[in-house]
Amino acid sequence: MATKKSQAATSPLMTWGTRLAVFFAFLATCGWIDSLRSTFYILDPTTIHEVAKSAIAASPGDTRGMITHILANLTATYPETQLRINPDASEWVFNNAGGAMGAMYIIHASITEYLIIFGTPLGTEGHTGLHTADDYFNILVGEQWAFAPGALEMERYTPGTVHFLPRFTAKQYKMHEGCFALEYARGWIPLMLPFGLLDTLTSTLDIPTFYHTARITGREMIKNLLIGKI
Repeated sequence: MATKKSQAATSPLMTWGTRLAVFFAFLATCGWIDSLRSTFYILDPTTIHEVAKSAIAASPGDTRGMITHILANLTATYPETQLRINPDASEWVFNNAGGAMGAMYIIHASITEYLIIFGTPLGTEGHTGLHTADDYFNILVGEQWAFAPGALEMERYTPGTVHFLPRFTAKQYKMHEGCFALEYARGWIPLMLPFGLLDTLTSTLDIPTFYHTARITGREMIKNLLIGKI
């Protein structure tokens, strides 16, 4: 009888001990995988900033001209065997996230990087989201304001400047009328997708936008995976 009671007492302890061991092993594995993310990057913030500045210089005040310049630069710099670029500059979709609304054109999407044009001629504001990727917001035209909790003065970003948002940080931001930016993110991109898609399901119910966003993102990620770009 005593032996059975002892076994009954130790069984829950063993179960929880096993669960904790699996949990910590999972955390260690995630940490190891996260340490590898930089080995998968091909783009870099400095190069993207230079591309944005050269686009502004080549087509001042002309957003379409800037996009054409950006695409020409990227396709000339990165061969298709290294990085897949979406050349269809007419492939725009709405994006509702964090209370803000605009439109985006996905230039590149892979597991660890994305590059998009995002903006709106009307203006918008909202929450940046809390992400698993560093975000570099290169202003092409217009102006963006931002602030973090505790700041008593706003941050101001104009054409040619970069709003850098480190991963796991968040801000309120505002894009004024006619603001468009070249946005580059590097980190674990699939974990950012719920932020970019959930408003469509819980608020706007714009199912066609949800479908096209998922279709384009998935298509571009698969194209990159097929050439070994993670």
